[in-house]
Amino acid sequence: MLVDPANLTAANHLDAAREMAASNRPFLAYLLAEEAARLTADPATTAAIRAAFPDPNLTRTETD
Repeated sequence: MLVDPANLTAANHLDAAREMAASNRPFLAYLLAEEAARLTADPATTAAIRAAFPDPNLTRTETD
């Protein structure tokens, strides 16, 4: 059964972000968390979501 993306809530996106993080897909987790943050009205909650799922491109360390 397909779900209309317009009907997804911030909680749905956060659940999916946690699943992606657990399956070692940090960029997908980040994108889903950003959408959850966009759907959240409270600035403190938005900041907490973004802190929990930082952009992996900015936190990655290069190795030789």
